[in-house]
Amino acid sequence: MLDKELLDILACPKCKGELEYNVDNETLTCQECRLKYRVEDGIPNMLIDEAEAF
Repeated sequence: MLDKELLDILACPKCKGELEYNVDNETLTCQECRLKYRVEDGIPNMLIDEAEAF
């Protein structure tokens, strides 16, 4: 689970849009550019090349 303070400062690295955290599948999603970033062991992987489109 990600810390609330961390979620408040994170932004999509591609478009700088707001990210939504999904606790069930451990992902951060950006509705602006439609990318999904994985969170593994509480660490968000914010690499654009490893993001998944949805």
